[in-house]
Amino acid sequence: MTKILCFANNKGGSGKSTTCASVAYAFAERGKKALVIDGDMQMNLTLSFFPEEQALEIAKSEKNLYCAIKEQKPLGNYIYNTSYENIDIIPSSTLMSSIEFELFSKWQREFILRKLLKEVKESGVYDYILIDAPPTLGCWVMNVLSASDSVIIPVEASPWGLFGLANMFEFIGQVKELSPELNLLGVAVTKVDARKNYFRQTMETLRGEDGIKVFDSVIHLDSSVEWAQDNSMPVGAYKKSSRSAKEYSALAEEILSAL
Repeated sequence: MTKILCFANNKGGSGKSTTCASVAYAFAERGKKALVIDGDMQMNLTLSFFPEEQALEIAKSEKNLYCAIKEQKPLGNYIYNTSYENIDIIPSSTLMSSIEFELFSKWQREFILRKLLKEVKESGVYDYILIDAPPTLGCWVMNVLSASDSVIIPVEASPWGLFGLANMFEFIGQVKELSPELNLLGVAVTKVDARKNYFRQTMETLRGEDGIKVFDSVIHLDSSVEWAQDNSMPVGAYKKSSRSAKEYSALAEEILSAL
């Protein structure tokens, strides 16, 4: 059965989009069919697979996630192929900035995404659906979490990386009251500079949280990630031999083992 994973953290800059794209690419390399969904108005996940000009054209079109949510149409009609075998995408739009307004008056607004994904999930076309959530805590992120089987929280290894994480855990707890099956799969530590104490402090703090799994595979700072972003590619496709590509591949393996 298709499993839905989301990457969420209410703090920006934690590496959600890069982690989502890189894990999807690693899944695809292992022969898993993946659909990625860009739930953020910043469109970073979309820009991981399409050049800027094409991404902006999609954002202005009527075939993106915002239009699907606004019209409440099944998401199967909004899927694009990417250049990579086994990876499809539902792109975002800058109009996602007003998604909270669109959801406000909808019936059972916390479950709209789950409803619109139902047909795609039950079709069995995809092994995994991966959703990149925006760095907020509101009705839209509640939609993303409610539609997911599992959530992964990317956390930046920096002095501010843990800021607000308690709110994220609390929010997930609230969503579990509506969707008891939601599973906090684990925390993925990103942007690691092992020369600094921040990394050790981050790991110690996270591992001190009761019932929270911290993935062993951490992602170090690597210029290949920035070059991959500049070329609108997942880092594994840009430079397979890079440190970050290998680390994301190891993280994907851990995720698959945990599911």
